[in-house]
Amino acid sequence: MVAAEVVVVAALVVASWYFLAGTRPASELPALLLPSSSEPAETAAAVPPVPPDALAPPQPSAVPLLPGLNVDPAFWRTRLEALNAAQAQFEELEWRIVRLAMDSMRRYIETVVLPSIERAESGAASQSVPTAWAG
Repeated sequence: MVAAEVVVVAALVVASWYFLAGTRPASELPALLLPSSSEPAETAAAVPPVPPDALAPPQPSAVPLLPGLNVDPAFWRTRLEALNAAQAQFEELEWRIVRLAMDSMRRYIETVVLPSIERAESGAASQSVPTAWAG
């Protein structure tokens, strides 16, 4: 069952990669409709002339870039610096929360727990000693 799922996912990845990263040949490009010479002169003059380079298909670059992947080092440097700054701010916030929690626990132990333990020990010490031993 798992093997079948892996095969299906792999096929979907290959197909999507083919459709996204693949280049289309010139035969698949949509054809440009040029105005016919039989049109009246007034409608032909209203249409702006088409530049000659618009009719030629674009030449593929020597190194095709992957879709959605920016390989510019300056782009990544600024993104990673921003990410590092955000991470540092998040760590600062975490440490503030931890320090506040520790201070609150310490304050609670010093003001509530320890005094009650000391009272219990001092009260128990005076009451727990038998009179035969008090001697």
